[in-house]
Amino acid sequence: MNQSLIIAANIVAITILVFRLYYPRYRRKDMVVAILSLNIGVMSVATALASAEVSAGLGLGLFGVLSIIRLRSSELAQEEVAYYFSALALGLLAGIQVDPLWLTPALMAALLVALYVGDHPQIFADTRHQTVNLDAAYTSEAALIARLEGLLDAEVLRVKVKKVDLVNDTTSVDVRFRLRQMPTSVLGSADSIAVGNAR
Repeated sequence: MNQSLIIAANIVAITILVFRLYYPRYRRKDMVVAILSLNIGVMSVATALASAEVSAGLGLGLFGVLSIIRLRSSELAQEEVAYYFSALALGLLAGIQVDPLWLTPALMAALLVALYVGDHPQIFADTRHQTVNLDAAYTSEAALIARLEGLLDAEVLRVKVKKVDLVNDTTSVDVRFRLRQMPTSVLGSADSIAVGNAR
């Protein structure tokens, strides 16, 4: 399998990642452009570095710096970070020589399968993640959990108090919970929603 077939395999893989996995689940057009350009750019640079007198460490360090700059410029959910770095990994796999050659498409397929299964909407479909701002100051964790379970109509799995304001009588918490009754339309798990001044 020569380099042109590896490049073709990468194009197929990134097309599946973006248009069959990522966009139908998140609907962010701006990230489609970012993921595609990252993948093709990394593949191009990795291919050039593989044929030049440059160490692999320098190339990987360059990719790391570029990815940090990109991730700091826009807030991404953890799931989107996974897609972003998978696109980077696919580009690296296509650009560097891996022996035996069949290992490259096998690793690409493994990445796609991991994303498909790990981010499938039916996996932990009844769990949610929210930041909730309450209109009371709670210093008792038991009272806080009882309030959240009544408010969200759910079983609280984990709660982390971010801020208790005794002056303004408010509490801000990060809560992970399991719905007692599934909604008719399930959009996916781990949705991040801010709820303001819950009453």
